Amino acid sequence: MPFSTNVIKLLEEIEPSLRKVLIAILEEIERQREESITRREFLEFARQTEENFQKVWQTIKELAEAQKKTEARVEELAEAQRKSEERLTRVEKAVEELAEAQKRTEARVEELAEAQKKAEGRLTRVEKAVEELAEAQKRTEEEIRKLSIGLRMTREQVGGLSRSVAYALENEAYVKLPGYLKEHYGIEITERFIRTEINDREINLFARARKNGEEVTIVGESVLKLDDREKLKAVMEKVEAVVDEVEGEVIPIIVTHFAKKKVLEAAKKRGIIVVQSFQW
Repeated sequence: MPFSTNVIKLLEEIEPSLRKVLIAILEEIERQREESITRREFLEFARQTEENFQKVWQTIKELAEAQKKTEARVEELAEAQRKSEERLTRVEKAVEELAEAQKRTEARVEELAEAQKKAEGRLTRVEKAVEELAEAQKRTEEEIRKLSIGLRMTREQVGGLSRSVAYALENEAYVKLPGYLKEHYGIEITERFIRTEINDREINLFARARKNGEEVTIVGESVLKLDDREKLKAVMEKVEAVVDEVEGEVIPIIVTHFAKKKVLEAAKKRGIIVVQSFQW
C-alpha cells in the first residue's frame, strides 16, 4: 500500500515494533476501503477512514514526541548513571585507601601492643628493683640509726673526756700559773685562782693579783687547743663581763695544750696572755 511522504517520515521516527503495528493498521484500513461497494458507503467509509487516519496520525505524532522525551530522559539517566559510576569509583578508591590505612593502623597498634608488653616487663623489673632498694634503704636507715646512737654515745664519752681533760688542765693551771706569771710577767697572785660566774658568764680562771704595785684581776679561759680566733673573742667577752665589777686592770689569759702561731700573734696584739702547758 502506498503511503504519503509525511506518513513515511513519521513512521521512520517510531520504534520498529510500534512501526509494524501502525503499518498493519493502515493496511487494514486501506483493505476495508477497497472492499466498499457503494459511493455513499465509500464516502462515509472515506470520511471515517480520514478521521481514523488523522487520529492515527495524531497518535503517531504523540508517540514520536513521547519517544523523543523518552530518549531525552534515557540520556539524562545515562548521564546520571555515568556520574554515579564516577562517584562510585571515587568512593571505591577512598574505601580502598581507608582499608590500606586501616591495615597500617592495625600494624602500628600491634607494634605498640608489643612495645607495651616489653615496657610492662621492664617496669616489672624496675618495680622489683625499687622494692629491693626500699628494703635496702630501710636496712641502711636502721644501721644509720644504730650508728647515730653509737656516735652520740661516743660524742658524749668524748665530750666527757674533753671536759675531764679541760678540768684537769684548769686544775693544773691553778697550781702552775702563779709561779709562771710571777716569773714571766711580774704578776703576783694575791688571791688564788677559782672558777666563778660573773654577770651570767662562767669564768674558768679568776684571780686577784698585783702588777707593778697595782691591783689587777686575772680573767681566763682554758682550751685544749687554741686554733681558732673565735676563742680569743670568747675570752674578751668574759673580760667585758668582769671589767665593770672589779677595780683596776683586767688581764685576759688563755691556758692551752697547744696554740697555732697565727692565733698566738693575734692574741698578743689584743693583749691576751697565752700559756701553753708545756711552758710551765
